Amino acid sequence: MEERAVESLRGRDAWTAEEVLALRRRLGLSQAAMARRLGVRQQTVSDWETGLHRPRGASARLLRLLAEERAPYDAGDSP
Repeated sequence: MEERAVESLRGRDAWTAEEVLALRRRLGLSQAAMARRLGVRQQTVSDWETGLHRPRGASARLLRLLAEERAPYDAGDSP
């Protein structure tokens, strides 16, 4: 499920809580590490993952870039 969720994220800027969590796990990052990469607070990542808030604007675009960054490596992963 997580892999499919990450695949569906490429090319768009709307993010659900499940998709943010799936991407973070797929990248193998803690909330704090993901927050540092995005330039936000760890609490912000937590809020996105619990559905309290949704990423918007630049944060949503940066999440998409992180998903795309992972793309070349997904092709070689085992199913």
